[in-house]
Amino acid sequence: MDRKNNYCVIMAGGIGSRFWPMSRTAFPKQFIDILGTGQTLIQQTFDRLLKIAPKENILIVTNEMYQSLVLEQIDVKAEQILLEPSRRNTAPCIAYANHKIKKKNPNANIIVAPSDHLILKEDHFIEVIEKALDFTAKNDALVTLGIKPSRPDTGYGYIQFDDSSDAEIKKVKTFTEKPDIELAKQFLASGDFSWNSGMFIWSLKSINKAFAHLLPEVDNLFQEQESKLNTAEESKAIEDIYSVSKSISIDYGIMEKSENVYVISADIGWSDLGTWGSIYTHLPQDKNKNAVVGKNVMLYDSKDCIVSVPKEKLVVLQGLEGYIVVEANDTLLVCKKEDEQKIKDFVTDIKLNKGEKFV
Repeated sequence: MDRKNNYCVIMAGGIGSRFWPMSRTAFPKQFIDILGTGQTLIQQTFDRLLKIAPKENILIVTNEMYQSLVLEQIDVKAEQILLEPSRRNTAPCIAYANHKIKKKNPNANIIVAPSDHLILKEDHFIEVIEKALDFTAKNDALVTLGIKPSRPDTGYGYIQFDDSSDAEIKKVKTFTEKPDIELAKQFLASGDFSWNSGMFIWSLKSINKAFAHLLPEVDNLFQEQESKLNTAEESKAIEDIYSVSKSISIDYGIMEKSENVYVISADIGWSDLGTWGSIYTHLPQDKNKNAVVGKNVMLYDSKDCIVSVPKEKLVVLQGLEGYIVVEANDTLLVCKKEDEQKIKDFVTDIKLNKGEKFV
């Protein structure tokens, strides 16, 4: 396979509000070494994708407020960072990257990946992506990377595939939003469902055809301004597009409606690191199942907790079971693990009652 036609698009515009107070609007989780590995999540993602495409073929789409963070953390040229003036979900973000790539290489073969996912089995991930890229180079197909489910999780979308052939890349039947626990158990038992990882592989020709057919209202906005991309007029053109573009996800706008969608499923040691609870499962735990980030944390009569505090801070906790305790940015959060989805609501309330500076 010709690597020079391989392009990667890293989506890095989210604000990670479920990771408050560590993740803030001004410094979201993709730019944080959240697992204490010595690398931030976006650095890990970039290094992983360097094994698939040449460095100059990796584009990072992010909000304009994060330009300096990207340049600080990743060795790319400013022109590889695509700056969004506002948040419009994943379809406009992907359309923007497509039109930038089209001006450079109409034969491009593309992988789209979020900036903040964990992949523990990198070699297997590379192998799977290369198979998918080989498939999309030869076929008019939109491929999504599916994750073999290990439990009936209600936090992920599911993909049902046609299990009648032995082919590794299978035709998708349906996409299902996050199910309730009973439905998730049925999906797991049936054996023909994968988790939706939010990573996609396609040729530029195939995805542009899908945009023209299924999201013409987004596609036309970029078509009209295409001549201004890669020129001094680009940022004004993007501002004009984003001021009128609808906010829509690529899943809802294209993947759920296309006829030529396929899935390649794999066990790549994946987590979308969407919540403190998902971080907990990837951190070392003591004999009482406590996961701790911080050098001076002392726990008494406590179990099943995740504690993340500044490195040198002395923290003493007694009698806690199943709690999230996080201190960051002069803010302390203490919340039950089972209620972690409420953190988003807390952030909304804080914004209203205490002001933007705290979120």
